[in-house]
Amino acid sequence: METVCQVCMHHCRLKPGQLGICRARKNEDGKIRCENYGQVTSLNLDPIEKKPLHMFYPGSLILSVGSYGCNLRCPFCQNHEISMADKDGAESCCISPQELTERAQKYRPVGNIGVAFTYNEPLIGWEYVRDTAKLVHACGMKTVLVTNGSASLLVLEELLPCVDAMNIDLKGFGRAYYRRLGGDLDTVKAFIARAAKDCHVELTTLIVPGENDGLQEMEEEAEWIASVNRDIPLHLTRFFPRYRMMDREATDVRRIYELKETAERYLPYVYAGNC
Repeated sequence: METVCQVCMHHCRLKPGQLGICRARKNEDGKIRCENYGQVTSLNLDPIEKKPLHMFYPGSLILSVGSYGCNLRCPFCQNHEISMADKDGAESCCISPQELTERAQKYRPVGNIGVAFTYNEPLIGWEYVRDTAKLVHACGMKTVLVTNGSASLLVLEELLPCVDAMNIDLKGFGRAYYRRLGGDLDTVKAFIARAAKDCHVELTTLIVPGENDGLQEMEEEAEWIASVNRDIPLHLTRFFPRYRMMDREATDVRRIYELKETAERYLPYVYAGNC
């Protein structure tokens, strides 16, 4: 029989054996199973600023892990080789929560503070995040989530007790733009507002020429963020041609700084990225 996945706004109705839009959740015998649990495609020790997190343990390192799949379809995705792949299309190896935690501890002497779930969309495999994060916390280390925020509040509530910081992609502030990316602005706004109550949150907006680079839109975005918490850092990053948007020019650096100036009317911590 068909089963509805409750993880995100798509609410995929899946027949037995069918994968959801994310390519990682599957109907198995009437139950939705996380098929990418523990399947790791990328593992690197990164500076925390690369997440980007500028106000959470600056100068530290964090063991960054990714799997495959995503519930959005951004045509500019820089990790499309894994985010747009399924189990058969991604090279992965199985790393258990215990093993990942042990690897994080191994790098502690060189400045590693914990584990970051990143590269693809970690919330489509939130069970692995939860199980690992509990072990990471138990050994006194931190858990970071780099996410598009396109998930239900039920998933968020499961993770908040064991996640210390998040960088959430706020793709823009237009509902039509979000729909073109396969997402929903209201879902992300609700996710950000709830996460910011109990977690360190920083936001990133990739500025794509002709899509979300209007000064009025940025003013509306910054004003809304300030209404949630004016101390939330906002990263405005420069677009470069990627994936299915090779026909666009890179974002003009001057535009990034114009948008930064606009956002700073409402927010004290606005950073220009990739400039």
